[in-house]
Amino acid sequence: MSSILIKGARVIDPRSKLDAARDMLIRQGKIARIEKSITAPKARVVRAKDQVVVPGLIDLHCHLRDPGRPDEETIATGSEAAVAGGFTSICCMPNTDPAIDNESIVNYIYKEAARVGLCNVLPVGAITKARAGKEITEFAELQHAGVKAFSDDGDTVADSSVLRHALEYSKAFDVPIFEHALDKELARDGLMNEGLVATRLGLKGSPAIAEELIVARDLLLAGFTGARLHVCHVSTRGAVELIRRAKREGVRVTCETCPHYFYFNDEVLESLDVNFKVNPPIRSEVDRQAIIEGLKDGTIDCIATDHAPHCRAEKELEFANAPYGMIGLETAVSLAVMELINRQKMSWLDVMRKLTVNPAGIIRIPAGCISVGAAADITIIAPDEKWKVSEEQIRSRSKNTPHLNKELVGRVTNVILNGRVKYSLKDGQ
Repeated sequence: MSSILIKGARVIDPRSKLDAARDMLIRQGKIARIEKSITAPKARVVRAKDQVVVPGLIDLHCHLRDPGRPDEETIATGSEAAVAGGFTSICCMPNTDPAIDNESIVNYIYKEAARVGLCNVLPVGAITKARAGKEITEFAELQHAGVKAFSDDGDTVADSSVLRHALEYSKAFDVPIFEHALDKELARDGLMNEGLVATRLGLKGSPAIAEELIVARDLLLAGFTGARLHVCHVSTRGAVELIRRAKREGVRVTCETCPHYFYFNDEVLESLDVNFKVNPPIRSEVDRQAIIEGLKDGTIDCIATDHAPHCRAEKELEFANAPYGMIGLETAVSLAVMELINRQKMSWLDVMRKLTVNPAGIIRIPAGCISVGAAADITIIAPDEKWKVSEEQIRSRSKNTPHLNKELVGRVTNVILNGRVKYSLKDGQ
């Protein structure tokens, strides 16, 4: 394994609060030195002047469709998209076919990810068998196989008794429950956020209360059981306030939001671009601002992509029948740079905390930091580089993004995993 010398970068580590110009030497898969100036004649040199070096990014929430829908995504193509977006570790959700509800499927995911060898693919196990919401899976078997959390994502665990028992059972393994918080009946047939825009467009809306009602229930159950709850893809002002209050009261809750909830508001649906159709829906400007405030004050712990690939034929259906979801692994960094950093809402340290050390802590993995002796999982970003999103550049098998043919700012240039370069924009890898 050759040594790598990263020269002239701005090194940012949220855990130690380091933000300074530094060189970094990587040897034998580990960070060997971090100093103002390093000379290593035999090392491969990565020149990173005017670029930012951060810990390898971690996505707690993406969909790889594997097993089940290789026409939409596979572990291989999803891993390619992940490293192109700067992610060295990704959690794949269990709404596959079949669901990730037994040891054999977990083993398959790890084996296939190892074969591909681009990033760490960490399975999230189903809470209930076949994600049917009725009978809890074998948590012990799944945890032993290596799942990092449990979720029925795509569906809420509607039965409060089932969720209570899942929370209680999860405590034995100190593994969080990732909950998709959306009341199915209140949100039924909702095509976008319920509000003035939906009324103007004549589209059935999904109300904010559909999310907030389940968040309130789940927080009460988490407080009652003492278990660890993680709320997925928070999108409403009310949900942010409920979680903020629960944290003050000592409930063991964490949460995430996604770039499309802090970057867009529901007015973008006036274009009727089906790639804006996501679940939960893109909300109002009031909600968007509340999401940003939740990120700033620490109520929202993480930024996750909810990368949701769909094939072209499905997304070209009429708006009412097209599936929910957009891809997001390859554009997340740019949206965070443009909206959260360049508009001076948050610092680099604070934004990177949401993408590195915080998600690492939630799933209890030894990652998300830059320090001597740590594994060399590194992402390098050119913060001022402009680039145009094109189908040819997208590594995901699916192309369902509203950013297609749009110019973004901030681009990942290199990704290193365990001391090996897995992605290099310059080399076209």
